[in-house]
Amino acid sequence: MSEFKLTTVEEMEAATNRLLETGAKVGADAWQYRVKNQTPHCKFGETGVCCRICAMGPCRITPKAPRGICGCDVHGIVGRNYLKFTAGGAATHSDHGREICHTLYESAADGDYKVKDPEKLIRIAKEWGIETEGKDIYDLAHEVAYTGLMEYGKPFGYQRFMERLPEHTQELWKKNEVAPRAIDREVATSMHMTHMGCSSLPEALIKQSIRAGLCDGWGGSMMGTEFSDVLFGTPKPVDTEANLGVMNADNVNIVVHGHDPSLSEMICEYADDPEMIAYAKEMGAKGITVSGVCCTSNEVAMRRGIPMAGNFLQQENVVLTGACEAIVVDVQCIFPALGPLSKCFHTKFITTSPVAQMPDSEFIRFNAKTAGENAKAIVKMAVENFKNRKPELVHIPDMKQKATVGYSLEAIVKTLDGVTNTQVDQTGTLKPLWDCVAAGVIRGAVAMVGCNNPKVRPDYAHIELMKYLLKHDIIIVASGCSAQAAAKAGLMDKRAKDLCGAGLKRVCELADIPPVLHMGSCVDISRMMNLVSELAKVGGVNISQLPVVGCAPEWMSEKAVSIGNYVIGTGIDTFLGVDPYVSGSSEVAELLTNGTRQWVEAAFTVEKDIEQLGIKMRDRIEEKRAALGV
Repeated sequence: MSEFKLTTVEEMEAATNRLLETGAKVGADAWQYRVKNQTPHCKFGETGVCCRICAMGPCRITPKAPRGICGCDVHGIVGRNYLKFTAGGAATHSDHGREICHTLYESAADGDYKVKDPEKLIRIAKEWGIETEGKDIYDLAHEVAYTGLMEYGKPFGYQRFMERLPEHTQELWKKNEVAPRAIDREVATSMHMTHMGCSSLPEALIKQSIRAGLCDGWGGSMMGTEFSDVLFGTPKPVDTEANLGVMNADNVNIVVHGHDPSLSEMICEYADDPEMIAYAKEMGAKGITVSGVCCTSNEVAMRRGIPMAGNFLQQENVVLTGACEAIVVDVQCIFPALGPLSKCFHTKFITTSPVAQMPDSEFIRFNAKTAGENAKAIVKMAVENFKNRKPELVHIPDMKQKATVGYSLEAIVKTLDGVTNTQVDQTGTLKPLWDCVAAGVIRGAVAMVGCNNPKVRPDYAHIELMKYLLKHDIIIVASGCSAQAAAKAGLMDKRAKDLCGAGLKRVCELADIPPVLHMGSCVDISRMMNLVSELAKVGGVNISQLPVVGCAPEWMSEKAVSIGNYVIGTGIDTFLGVDPYVSGSSEVAELLTNGTRQWVEAAFTVEKDIEQLGIKMRDRIEEKRAALGV
C-alpha cells in the first residue's frame, strides 16, 4: 500500500494558479479577478442595514438616519432581510424536492426512471399511512409522489416527516409556533411578512425564519433525499476519487454540475452506453469520463462511484483544464461566468432547466418524460466536440485522492453494528454509535456542511477544522462542498484514521470507515437530521442534549441560511465562519446567537477566526457531555 499523504490547500492553490495561466493565454476571466473588482464590499449590505422593499427608498440606516422613510428601525430592517434570505433558500431547496417528486410520479417499469429501492418506497408509504398490500410498485410510487406533492400546498396540518422527531421536539415546535406547515405556505408567509407595512418586530421575523427553514429541512429537502433514494438507490459505501486529476486527457470529459440527480443519472447511463463509447473512439478518444462538481457530483459519486472533480469554487477550473468537452448543468450554484469562459475554450456549456437559463449556453430542456433522448443528445454533443479540443491548452493537474463515500443513515446503521465491545444490537439501530459516544470513545460529532466563499480561504476552513476535530476524537459527517473539500484533501480515505485521536482511530479501524463520513449533497443534510433524531431516541435524551453541533465555515448562499435555521430549529447548535448579514442589529444578532434557545433549544455562534471556531465547537461538545454525565 502506498504511503498516505494529505493534499494541502497550498498544493490546490498552486494547481489553480497554473490553470489561471492557461486562462490568461486566451483572455479568460475567473472569480479570483472578479473578487478584486468587487472589494471592498458594501458595508450597508454586509451588516444588513439597507432596505429596498418599496420604491420610497432604498433606505440605509446610519447614525444620522436611524429610521427608514416608513419609520422602520435597523432591527426591523435587518430582521426582514434575514427572513427574505431564508425564504429564498427554503424555496430553492424545496423546489428541488418538488422536481424529484415529479420524477417519481413519472417513473414506470418501461420508462427512463425506475424504482430502484422498492423497500424504502414501501417503508415511506407505511409511515405516511398509505396502503401497500397488493399494489403494483409503480402505482404505489405514483401515490406516494402525489402525497408528497400535496405537502407543498396542503391547507391544514404540519409536515408529515415531523413525526420522525422525538415527541419533545414536536411539542416544542407546536408550543412556540415554529412547526412547519405547508412548504409553499411558509415561503409565501415569509414574503408577506417582509412586504412593506407588515412585520418589523425582530422576534416575529426570526421565528418565521426558523419555521421557513424547518419546512425545507423536514419537508422539501427530506423528500428530495428520500425520493432520490427510491429512484436511484439508497447510497452505500463506494470507492471513488476526488480533485481535478480525475479528468482524463485521453477521454471525452463530461462534467455534471448543479444539484438535481435526475439529469446526472441519465447522463451517466448514456456515457456508459457501448454505442456512445464506440462513437467516442471514432472521434479519436479512448473513452468517456464523467466527473462532477458541486452537489450533482455528490449525488452520482455516492450512488455510482463517479469521481468528484471539485466543489463550488473549482467549477471554472474544470473548463480551464482545456480538456472539458461539455459542462452540463441543472440548477443552483452555477456561475453565469461559465458561458463566456467556455467560449474561450472548445467547451460546450449546456443548460437544461428553465429555472437556470443563462447567456452563452446551449439550452437543451430536460424533463422526466424525455430524459433518455435529452441525455443521449447531450452525450453525443460532447463526444463530437472532442475533435475541437486544442492540445496546446490542455493541462490537467496531477492531483487526486481516494475517497470512500455514500454513508446514508441506512449505511451508517449497517456499518456501525458490531463496533462496540458491549452487547451488540443487531436489529439495525444506532445503539452501537450511542455506546461509543456514551463511553467517550467518540467525544461527539460535527455535521460539517456548506459552500466555499472567497471571504474565507477556499477549503482551508473545512480541512483545518476537520483535522483539529478528528485529533480530539470528534467524528465528522459531511455533505455538499464541505464533503468535497474533505475528499479532495484525502480525509475520506480510510488511511486518514491516523489523523484521529486514539478512540476515534479505533472506531475507524473496527468499522473500516474513514474518519469523515460522506452523507451526500446539501439536501442530504436531512439525513443528518434523521440521524440525530434516531440517536436521541436510542439515548433517551432530547436532540439538543446530544454532543453534536453543526458547522458551516465557508457558507455563501440563501440555501445555507435556510439550512442553518433548520439545523438550530432541530436543536443543534450551529457554528458559522461567515456573518449572516445581521451584525447591524444588536437585537437580531442577540436573538440568533442566544434568544432562539427559548424556542428551539439551540442557537448560532459566529466566529471568523477558524482556530477559535474549532475550539468553540469542541468546548460546546464537552459542555453537552458534562451536562449528560457521560
